[in-house]
Amino acid sequence: MSTIAENIAKVGVRIREAAQASQRDFSSIGLLAVSKTKPAEAIREAHAAGLHDFGENYLQEALDKQTLLADLPLTWHFIGPIQSNKTRPIAEHFAWVHSVDRLKIAERLSAQRPAELPPLNICLQVNVSGEASKSGCHPDQLAALAQAVTQLPNLRLRGLMTIPEPTDDATAQRAAFARLRALRDGLNLDLDTLSMGMSHDLEAAIAEGATWVRIGTALFGERDYGKA
Repeated sequence: MSTIAENIAKVGVRIREAAQASQRDFSSIGLLAVSKTKPAEAIREAHAAGLHDFGENYLQEALDKQTLLADLPLTWHFIGPIQSNKTRPIAEHFAWVHSVDRLKIAERLSAQRPAELPPLNICLQVNVSGEASKSGCHPDQLAALAQAVTQLPNLRLRGLMTIPEPTDDATAQRAAFARLRALRDGLNLDLDTLSMGMSHDLEAAIAEGATWVRIGTALFGERDYGKA
């Protein structure tokens, strides 16, 4: 078994054990493989080991990989910050966008989504930790943004995403994820998605209701940002 396949199996065990500990259905938790900076061959290997959903942060890198991997039935998720001049190719080439944090971006994605494609699945990114360096809308702005996005014709608002301040404290990890869950539930919208948790804190995220965990390092190893 290859290293990537072995890593996928190990992460699967972690997800299953976390689900059991939280009395959750294992099948309700999706594994989103974060493949930024990794070559197309690594994605092909991960797909052969059973993964179908891949998250990319850098648009041109992602488009290049999509071309190289067009023979595979992959679902592509855009999870990085979005510049206004990049919305058209994102709308055209992805099934999910996890990182919408302002209405202008959502409006452009809706207007530029090709008519022959299904609505683009959207998560609103929320800055639950208040870090100035992090993208995401302020929690106080979330309700108005969510209501506006639900009115856009070519988008389907699925839920919320966050990247909280890194910490090794499990209690602090859970508190950040619990805040995102509470924000989603407080919107009183039909939302089914919480995109939260990464390699170091997926157990805390699952305990607080994550439906997508975004895992990169634990699957593919450390990233080489010189290749991004």
